[in-house]
Amino acid sequence: MGSEEAKYSSVTGSEEKLDQQEQAKSEMQQKRSPFDGVESETGKLLDDDGRPMRTGNTWTATAHIITAVIGSGVLSLSWSFAQMGWIAGPLVLFSFALCTWYTSRLLADCYRYPHPVTGRRNYIYMDAVKVNVSARSHLICGIMQYSNLVGTSIGYTIATATSAVYEARIYKRKLSLGVIVAAGLHVAVQKSNCYHSHGRDSPCLASTTSYIAVFGVIQIFLSQIPNFGDLWWLSYVAAIMSFTYATIGLGLGISKAAEGGHSYGSVGGVRIGTDVTEAQKVWNIFAALGNMAFAYSFSMILIEIEDTIRSPPAENKQMKKATLWGTSVTTAFYMSVAIAGYLAFGDAAPGNLLTGFFSPYWLVDFANVCIVIHLIGAYQVYTQPVYQFAERWVARRWSKRSFHSRGYTVRLPGGSNFRLNWFRLTWRTIYVIITTIISMLLPFFNAVLGIIGALAFWPLTVYYPVVMYMNQHKIPRWSPTWIALHSLSFVTFLVSLAGLIGSVAGIVNDLSQVKPFEKI
Repeated sequence: MGSEEAKYSSVTGSEEKLDQQEQAKSEMQQKRSPFDGVESETGKLLDDDGRPMRTGNTWTATAHIITAVIGSGVLSLSWSFAQMGWIAGPLVLFSFALCTWYTSRLLADCYRYPHPVTGRRNYIYMDAVKVNVSARSHLICGIMQYSNLVGTSIGYTIATATSAVYEARIYKRKLSLGVIVAAGLHVAVQKSNCYHSHGRDSPCLASTTSYIAVFGVIQIFLSQIPNFGDLWWLSYVAAIMSFTYATIGLGLGISKAAEGGHSYGSVGGVRIGTDVTEAQKVWNIFAALGNMAFAYSFSMILIEIEDTIRSPPAENKQMKKATLWGTSVTTAFYMSVAIAGYLAFGDAAPGNLLTGFFSPYWLVDFANVCIVIHLIGAYQVYTQPVYQFAERWVARRWSKRSFHSRGYTVRLPGGSNFRLNWFRLTWRTIYVIITTIISMLLPFFNAVLGIIGALAFWPLTVYYPVVMYMNQHKIPRWSPTWIALHSLSFVTFLVSLAGLIGSVAGIVNDLSQVKPFEKI
């Protein structure tokens, strides 16, 4: 009798275990989108979530981070130093680097839930907020994250062709906002050559509309890259370009600083009464704070980057190494370029470091080309999460229809095949066209981007990572760790608020001086 009961219990337990496995498998299949099904039929190995095996590693993640972080904003850091001086400038920049690295480590543990190594994957930042905080925060986070990503893609489109707006005025006034400024491939080179031919005081006006359109056409083609994981090669190229133009700026700065016969900056930065008014000093410091804070802002895509990493080793461990390497490299370059530029121009440092140099012209032109190639890659790094979010939503919304998974296999040179998805081609093309048109209509959008960045920096880079970490690790209230993390959150909130005020002041100024489609 006892043996029969044991046998029955054993069979029942086995059946329950099989039922649980089948249920888990069914749930996993339900979570997979039709896009995954199409990709899985190619014979690729599948990860533990049923998706194609991820191929990223610490190096590719580091490249993505460098591409996202080292933007053309590195060239405006000398201007930021000029507003704060030799003591506050480097100290504030290093503080932001330390803050971003620390909060990124916290966020890296939130890729899986509830356990950072064995838990269920969160494919996007919003998913991590939903399971670690609340559904309401999930919605708020989504609005902030994707508005910032869309705004960044528009800002990069403008920066590629219209940052020469600042160049044309750099000798008449200091910039009111040291935001993302990059010399566009056509406009900047054209203006540089014009200055070379007609002198530094020549207006050298040029229209940017056609060049923005060219940038949009390039992005239409690159937007057909299926996902973030396939973007690794473009991130490598963009990272190399960012190092190249930053190195050129560094070299030119050191060369000019060695000439002597000019100011090498000051302890307190630009002087009230001599260089600026008291109000201008305040606005410029606020703008400089925001400029430094947003220069390190990549947390909005950290979870998406981590989702490209294969394991073992655990994704969070690799991501923490990538954030350390990425922030260390970027900080070294940021600090070097900012110091060299400030030594070269002193308190008169321009908003875009390269605009302070007129020779050798070929080298400045080459740096401008490198900036644009970098921005082409950075555009994709920031828009791929938008593409994938929309495509996942469509796949869930119309799961019984196949229009979003139809495609055509294209034979590429070299014998490889490329799966061209019709829905992806249509919707991503429309997205690029819309952002391109907005870029043409709003040549001052960088100031708007500053507002979006100011609103998103604190919650996405600090607040949510801190709250998720405390919830995941169950940090006791009023413990030393709890107090320290909340103090960090409060201080960065004040900095974001200051950056927001500086950005508003910048856009008010731009609105009074810039018209759509005008020559610059």
